[in-house]
Amino acid sequence: MTAPGKNLRINSDRLWDSLMEMAKIGPGVAGGNNRQTLTDEDGEGRSLFRKWCEAAGLEMGVDQMGTMFARREGTDPEALPVYVGSHLDTQPTGGKYDGVLGVLGGLEVVRSLNDLGIRTKHPIVVTNWTNEEGTRFAPPMLASGVFAGIHELDWAYDRKDAKGKRFGDELVRIGWKGDEPVGARKMKAYFELHIEQGPILEDEGIDIGVVTHGQGLKWLQVTLTGKESHTGSTPMPKRRNAGLGMARVTELVHEVAMDYQPDAVGAIGHMEVYPNSRNIIAGKTVFTIDVRSPEKEVLDAMDARIREGVDTICEALDIEYEIEQVGHFDPVTFDKDCVKAVRDAAIRLGYSHRDIIAGAGHDACWVNRVAPTSMIMCPCVDGLSHNEAEEISKEWAAAGADVLFHAVVETAEIVE
Repeated sequence: MTAPGKNLRINSDRLWDSLMEMAKIGPGVAGGNNRQTLTDEDGEGRSLFRKWCEAAGLEMGVDQMGTMFARREGTDPEALPVYVGSHLDTQPTGGKYDGVLGVLGGLEVVRSLNDLGIRTKHPIVVTNWTNEEGTRFAPPMLASGVFAGIHELDWAYDRKDAKGKRFGDELVRIGWKGDEPVGARKMKAYFELHIEQGPILEDEGIDIGVVTHGQGLKWLQVTLTGKESHTGSTPMPKRRNAGLGMARVTELVHEVAMDYQPDAVGAIGHMEVYPNSRNIIAGKTVFTIDVRSPEKEVLDAMDARIREGVDTICEALDIEYEIEQVGHFDPVTFDKDCVKAVRDAAIRLGYSHRDIIAGAGHDACWVNRVAPTSMIMCPCVDGLSHNEAEEISKEWAAAGADVLFHAVVETAEIVE
């Protein structure tokens, strides 16, 4: 395959302007975005993306999960397309770049190809996956999960948000339910550009993260049931304190994760306490444990130790427990040829780079099951993400998109 010349770069001003224009849709309260999936704001962001794609001469397809596929034809229409993309939906208090950089970076790849008059043998398809964040409809990476055969379509349609609204109904309501069967598309390769969402690249002064693996994860929802009683008049030995149980499990999760360093992580995020009154001992707590590791054996060992520990803690406190696994995917090893294409692009362009493991879940993790896949990461300030203060520099965005451009175009094969 012919590699693009090292002087070929994307239009960094146009990419940055596009990021800022998209950020005007669904503004947050503190400088970020609230463009949750299948909201009116999500629909508005999709419409803007479609407008830009049509202006770039791309043909838009939409599948039954609402995922958008914008295609630039190749010289060989029978050749498998090279896909590129991420997601436009955000957290309720999300930033301007998480996911969006990958979608608009992919659009910038085809815009730059148009500017330069470069043709490729393989078509290139820019993708916006529906409901990557999973904040409104759990689980995350929902559409790419259906695409990869992890979830059934009807099961996905039946996911409900906190107000009881169904995913399938909301998809129809905003007008983005397509007719195309989910998973029908075949890919030559898939590339995803993303901010790191961690501090490693910035701390080390590295331009590009070459993502070789993705961490596996398990989400365990734990319900502890004790007995509500008065905080002032119940003797300490008589208490069945579900809040104390949650506190001890929180410490347990931290200890387990620390025992599997350097790459394992674990924490309790979502927490509910009942009846949540200042003078009533908690009779019930519901919380979610999130553990992750790039090694399946470690992930399974952490799971087993936490379950055993919860049992021991609850027996000592005379409280009952239930554990339900509400999310899971195994660690991911990305395609060696796609990873090499990313690494070679960084070298060719003179960007500093290092191998890195994706600590968060991404659509690429599911797509990797059905197509050769890799990811590119750029730094973000203080490693902060899923926060309205999330920030990157124009130079970081440009470097990541330059590497994306070279990896995608080399894989799609330049036609001289």
